Amino acid sequence: MSHSTVPRSRAEADETEKTPVASGGATGPGRKAPSGKLSLRLRFRRDRVLLLMTLPAIALVLLFNYVPILGNVVAFQEYDPYISDNGVVSILNSPWVGLENFQRIFEDSAFWSAVENTLVLFFLQLVLFFPIPILLALLINSVVRPRVRAVAQAVLYLPHFFSWVLVIAVFQQLFGGAGILSQLLRQNGYDGLDIMTNPDTFPLLITAQSVWKDAGWGIIVFLAALASVSPDQYEAAAMDGAGRWRRMWHVTLPALRPVIALLLVLRVGDALTVGFEQILLQRDAVGPGAGEVLDTFVWWNGVRNQDFGYAAAAGLVKGVVSLGLVIAANKVAHLMGEQGVYKK
Repeated sequence: MSHSTVPRSRAEADETEKTPVASGGATGPGRKAPSGKLSLRLRFRRDRVLLLMTLPAIALVLLFNYVPILGNVVAFQEYDPYISDNGVVSILNSPWVGLENFQRIFEDSAFWSAVENTLVLFFLQLVLFFPIPILLALLINSVVRPRVRAVAQAVLYLPHFFSWVLVIAVFQQLFGGAGILSQLLRQNGYDGLDIMTNPDTFPLLITAQSVWKDAGWGIIVFLAALASVSPDQYEAAAMDGAGRWRRMWHVTLPALRPVIALLLVLRVGDALTVGFEQILLQRDAVGPGAGEVLDTFVWWNGVRNQDFGYAAAAGLVKGVVSLGLVIAANKVAHLMGEQGVYKK
């Protein structure tokens, strides 16, 4: 045997045995790729039970969320649902008007008034409502006794399960023209106060109702994020001399940062949806000038005025703008180093 065919040392022999064969189909079917990732076939076989479990949910999402998108075609028609009892036949036989409905929208001052009211409510809720669940989560997380924490969570969660009719009735009894606040003012020689029908304070009223109803429910995600923080991090920070505020700033808030970024992206994407039922119930009390938002604008023109093509065009504009806001907000989250809704 020639000298060139014999390894010069035991280490070289071990290295020769570990070297993969170049022509043996190392990434063939059923094997791992060089990067260590499983092939698509293996991943499908491994997760087939989970995939089968998700099929009903996927079917429901497709049926109720994506199939109705096809109905947006009526935005380009003068849609008449009374042509036939079959909605598909009505769509096929309704006359096409092209972009006429969109032109009407952009020339309609009522549409732009609804856009303005929607954006005002969004910015108010973003500034006043969005931080409150974070602060409540931090407050509850700082409570030491589990029983006190559980009672506080239950009290804060409870209003979420009230209907908007009940929430508005409670506010009416407190701040309406014949409410408790007005009666107390009259008994002490002052004029009564009716906040429920004041167009100037309507945005603040809507925000206050949303805070009272849903702020407690919004802390669930933040409490779950805080529960994942290891107590060792707090102990290490305390041993380094960090006080309560520094532990919150350097340990707690960094743990909440990914969740805050994700929810902020979703909230920005939902900017043009500010509570249809809540506002519809109070729209007549303050008038459409202050109480009309995009959702009620679509409902009023589509359901009440039977102008389905016009309402569908307004809804389609809202959907496209909302999608653009989600993409833009997610891009900002990526620039901040967060994942957002989806990865880069």
